[in-house]
Amino acid sequence: MTKKEMAISFLKLAGTGHIQEAYKKFVATDFIHHNQYFQGSREALLTAMEEAHQTSPNKSIEIKYCYEDDDTVITHSHVIKQDMDIAVVHIFKFKTNKIIEAWDLGQPILKDSPNEYGLF
Repeated sequence: MTKKEMAISFLKLAGTGHIQEAYKKFVATDFIHHNQYFQGSREALLTAMEEAHQTSPNKSIEIKYCYEDDDTVITHSHVIKQDMDIAVVHIFKFKTNKIIEAWDLGQPILKDSPNEYGLF
């Protein structure tokens, strides 16, 4: 499995509520992340993702673009939640076929945006 395939599988599993499975398969034990809303540990993000799934269980993710360069994978995705759509960029750094570090940046998709090209 390529790193691109691993990143996509991780996002699809986690996005559909299979967070423990996603972490077990794809996330290193010494993983860190850079989401400013949570403490930077593996456990803190795992807990936050599980809590998010409890409050918004009917979420889906469509990966629009995915790029791989050496040990880094970048995805550009459309996340659909119950109350909003979000454009999200994930950046994953891999070490020995596990995600060792991650960043995520999201932007709500405005229904009345003046930009005719959209976010994808």
